[in-house]
Amino acid sequence: MTTTTVTADEAARRRSITFLNVAHGFDHYVLLIYPTVVIGLEAVYGRPYSELIALSSAAFLAFGIFSLPAGWLADRWSRRNMMVAFYLGCGLSMLAVAMAPNLLVLSIAMFAIGIFAAIYHPVGMAILIEAASANGGSMGRTLAFNGVCGNLGVSLAAGISGALAWWISWRAAFYVPAAFLLVIGIAYYRLTPDDRHHASKRQSKAAVPLTAKLMAVMFGLFLVIALSAGLVFNVLTIALPKIVDEGMVKGVPLVLVGSVATAVLLCGALAQLAIGRLVERFAPHYLFAAVTCFGFAGNFWASQAEGIPLMIALAIAIAAIYAQVTVNDIILARYTADAWRGRVYAVRYFTLFISSGTAIGMIALLHKTGGFGLVLGVNSIVALVMFLTTLALTAMVVNIENRQALQPAE
Repeated sequence: MTTTTVTADEAARRRSITFLNVAHGFDHYVLLIYPTVVIGLEAVYGRPYSELIALSSAAFLAFGIFSLPAGWLADRWSRRNMMVAFYLGCGLSMLAVAMAPNLLVLSIAMFAIGIFAAIYHPVGMAILIEAASANGGSMGRTLAFNGVCGNLGVSLAAGISGALAWWISWRAAFYVPAAFLLVIGIAYYRLTPDDRHHASKRQSKAAVPLTAKLMAVMFGLFLVIALSAGLVFNVLTIALPKIVDEGMVKGVPLVLVGSVATAVLLCGALAQLAIGRLVERFAPHYLFAAVTCFGFAGNFWASQAEGIPLMIALAIAIAAIYAQVTVNDIILARYTADAWRGRVYAVRYFTLFISSGTAIGMIALLHKTGGFGLVLGVNSIVALVMFLTTLALTAMVVNIENRQALQPAE
């Protein structure tokens, strides 16, 4: 292979990673526009927060369910073409939300957003891991930075959506990102090659092969972690603007609420940058247990705090829930063959994001019953379950690695 070919391949790899980083940011951004603008819709439609926030259930439900067919189709057809569908589908769906004449049409369009947003995680993560592994790339830093981009999408959704809704209208909060997604989607289609011919060439063996029994146990632990992590993540990110509104700056403009929420969420970006470096020095399974421990502590503190201490506790909880994503992906990639990654990540993110519907129901019910103190208290119990399951996974990984170390070399 010539130097020119190597340079061209490296440029294509970096370009693909850049598009995936942008996609990850938008993937979370598009789902969190409504939870911010809904605060202003209370006055527009004369309905309570608990009723209006439930309308976003359709989007989060679709976000989980449709990750399964997205991962399967990507492995069997084309990962690149599925990502084109992500960009264009999300953009068109947001235009539909912005033009919705009533709440029924709005909820249907939100469901469409969830369908196309579901594509990114099973498909984009499979492409990213394949690209990060090529040419001796640093998987830890690549996944960490990609995670930061997703975190920025979550963080900026509250601030930008609140500002657009305050300065223009709530519909503008959907129109503006829709235009960006459509333009970027066209650019992605034109600048990245079709990969349909790669489907039959992907590796069918994992870096660390497991017996059927060990694989089943590990998969079960990952499912419990995904369900609990999804619930903790969605409760924190969906409810955060309203928690800020009630717990710290009640009665101030929506743009300020969004700004404070953004500042808290940016702590997750800092945590992911740090974990990307740490994972190159320490075993990821030990880091996994450590960050989920901090997550439980942050959620429990938040359930007891108010004012500035509440914001600090939430920052710790959010930093932990984002940091665990990077080490989780690295561990899963180590035990999953490339040919199956789209489908395996589809199952993982199905369980992770299907819990978002439960999170919205939990927020609505518990907030009505006992306010956000009760919401965060229950969330801390779920975070404890995630921590204990992570400890079990860590013990299992240590046992597997110890057995491999004792095996004679072939």
